[in-house]
Amino acid sequence: MKPARTKTPRKPLVKKGSQTSLKDPVGVYCRVRPLSFPDQECCIEVINNTTVQLHTPEGYRLNRNGDYKETQYSFKQVFGTHTTQKELFDVVANPLVDDLIHGKNGLLFTYGVTGSGKTYTMTGSPGEGGLLPRCLDMIFNSIGSFQAKRYVFKSNDRNSMDIQCEVDALLERQKREGMPNPKTPSSKRQVDPEFADMINVKDFCKAEEVDEDSVYGVFVSYIEIYNNYIYDLLEEVPFDPIKPKWNSCSTPMRNTDLVPPQSKLLREDKNHNMYVAGCTEVEVKSTEEAFEVFWRGQKKRRIANTHLNRESSRSHSVFNIKLVQAPLDADGDNVLQEKEQITISQLSLVDLAGSERTNRTKAEGNRLREAGNINQSLMTLRTCMEVLRENQMYGTNKMVPYRDSKLTHLFKNYFDGEGKVRLIVCVNPKAEDYEESLQVMRFAEVTQEVEVARPVDKAICGLTPGRRYRNQARGGPVGDEPLVTEVILQSFPPLPSCEILDVNDEQTLPRLIEALEKRHHLRQMMIDEFSKQSITFKALLQEFDNAVLNKDNYIQGKLSEKEKVISGQKLEIERLEKKNKTLEYKIEILEKTTTIYEEDKRTLQQELETQNQKLQRQFSDKRRLEARLQGMVTETTMKWEKECERRVAAKQLEMQNKLWVKDEKLKQLKAIVTEPKTEKPERPSRERDREKVSQRSVSPSPLPNVPPIRLRHRRSRSAGDRWVDHKPASNVQTETVMQPHVPHAITVSVANEKALAKCEKYMLTHQELASDGEIETKLIKGDVYKTRGGGQSVQFTEVETLKQESPTGRKRRSPTAAPAQPDGTESEWTDVETRCAVAVEMKAGSLLGPGYQHHAQPKRKKP
Repeated sequence: MKPARTKTPRKPLVKKGSQTSLKDPVGVYCRVRPLSFPDQECCIEVINNTTVQLHTPEGYRLNRNGDYKETQYSFKQVFGTHTTQKELFDVVANPLVDDLIHGKNGLLFTYGVTGSGKTYTMTGSPGEGGLLPRCLDMIFNSIGSFQAKRYVFKSNDRNSMDIQCEVDALLERQKREGMPNPKTPSSKRQVDPEFADMINVKDFCKAEEVDEDSVYGVFVSYIEIYNNYIYDLLEEVPFDPIKPKWNSCSTPMRNTDLVPPQSKLLREDKNHNMYVAGCTEVEVKSTEEAFEVFWRGQKKRRIANTHLNRESSRSHSVFNIKLVQAPLDADGDNVLQEKEQITISQLSLVDLAGSERTNRTKAEGNRLREAGNINQSLMTLRTCMEVLRENQMYGTNKMVPYRDSKLTHLFKNYFDGEGKVRLIVCVNPKAEDYEESLQVMRFAEVTQEVEVARPVDKAICGLTPGRRYRNQARGGPVGDEPLVTEVILQSFPPLPSCEILDVNDEQTLPRLIEALEKRHHLRQMMIDEFSKQSITFKALLQEFDNAVLNKDNYIQGKLSEKEKVISGQKLEIERLEKKNKTLEYKIEILEKTTTIYEEDKRTLQQELETQNQKLQRQFSDKRRLEARLQGMVTETTMKWEKECERRVAAKQLEMQNKLWVKDEKLKQLKAIVTEPKTEKPERPSRERDREKVSQRSVSPSPLPNVPPIRLRHRRSRSAGDRWVDHKPASNVQTETVMQPHVPHAITVSVANEKALAKCEKYMLTHQELASDGEIETKLIKGDVYKTRGGGQSVQFTEVETLKQESPTGRKRRSPTAAPAQPDGTESEWTDVETRCAVAVEMKAGSLLGPGYQHHAQPKRKKP
């Protein structure tokens, strides 16, 4: 049972003239020839008109149990041994010729083993014409009266046709007729008796619905494919008896040897159709001319003696019939001179070489090589069919190996949808051909499961139909016989002389009366003839109207069919447009999403670059700050080391001064104690105290070896320099006596770069609350430096501290109420004046710098 047929997958490139929606399977027919001898063993039996059965002959036991195997194969139609050539032609070739006349291509193969009847089926025999002469006869029966004059259509080398005007065609006819050996056979020549019986087809066959408003031209060509080379069998090879011919062995050939023609190449035209470049195309006007051209090429075919058949063809022959059709102009007189309106259709009749095993042919040498090439080309044809079938059934898209053989490469367009394909499998039922017949049946089974796209109908030229006959009716009668009215008018008797000269003249009036009576009689005959012609014309007009009506009905039917096809195509187009819009919308969304993602990506990349730059700047700033802080730490460390040394020295000096003061007090106390007291001592006056103090100050220094300290005064370094006086907005005004005053200063509440750029010094006023609840003011000083980056930098150099203290909370004691301590030291100073004096003395005699803090309290007045 055959597998179910499925649609062939859609091709990526749809060629012109094909439809992917309508497909037809390859038509495969089987023809069984009769046995040569009645007593021969038969291995093929016709079951019905679509099925044949193969029997295993004697000696071919295929099964293990020894049983004979029987296999059935189905075809589109099976033709038995009693089938006539006409029956085969009506079923197989007649539809192809009808399509050819209506502008569609066709391909017909005959396939089988040598001696199976391929050539007989294609060519025929005397008295039994084959498919080829019957196709030619049907073509010329259909277009015989509508053929264009010779050379109106002219073939070019690009697989197309050109149109010549009547004058150019006439000049070329005169030129060709003047040649000594005309290339084109003349229809006036006598038919060769060698093939006269083959083309004598008694059955008249004609295509229906031939376009009567067009002119036709028939061109034939004949090629063979031999050893995978293409040769033109109609090519005229000039023979030069003086110049020697050279064969493939580089040795001169004898004059009696046949010079082989040059091989041809395959080309592809603008419509992607394959054709043989430089192939001879002969224009023919009748079946006799066409078959004469075929017979002339048939004599050049490679025919060699093999063991199976003495006249076995060793090459594939291809006879092409090309029908050119062009519409008449609007007047119906001449051919329309528009190349775009030409319709070219082609019917290819292919007689394949025998497909048998080489061991059965007993071939050697060149015959063996020929058989190998034949089998190789047929194997390529079978491979192409198998790949097409596999692509169709399983939905694959494998490449079909058309180019592996010239035979398949030439006809690849037909399998791509450029025309109908028919295959006639010829089989010989004798038992010796069983294995070859089995392979042929398997190939036919694969081939008929391949579907080929159906070609579309040709386009209508758009001119009004019926132009040819309308022009003939306008120009005059169709026949050569003149009308009766024209004869009567030409034979109208002239009037005799009407002049009467004599009164007794009795002849003139009778002659005149007789002439008038004849004229009256002729007039009556003319009226009657006119009535008959009117009736005839009305009948013709009615017939013409009926024909026009039939044409309109036919056209309306065709238009309705076309409208259905167009509506289906419109629905398909609408579906595809909707699908296209959906895909465009999806593509638009994807593009927008891609744009958003790209913008986000660019933004993130910019942010990443900005962050990297910022991080790099921070790293560089950090490194600079670390270097600067390291320098400042080093400088501050050295500064505070010096300051500590200075303060230690000052503290030592202060302790020595205190020790000296205590020694002085002890001396005074000792003097007071040792002196006798007779009366109460009076309190010394202030003048005396001042003298004593001044006397004490004049006493030698207890530390004569201490080096003098350089006096440093507050704001002494600011003389001549300009300062930035930075006083914050939260600064509190104190009522101390010592108020900081900085001349040439720019007072600001917030430090800024503009103020720093104008000054060399910087001072910051800082206030904080001390532990005893008083306000402590610090003046932080520094130098302003310019940095490499163009900014300003402040390096702090010293700090001044201004602190206000209140004496309340400390009790005064009487000088007499201060007993001496057991260790000989005083616990407190009881006299305020003494403390002030000491403080003043310390200030007067001190060499401390501005960094020292003065703790002397102002003298309180007694109430």
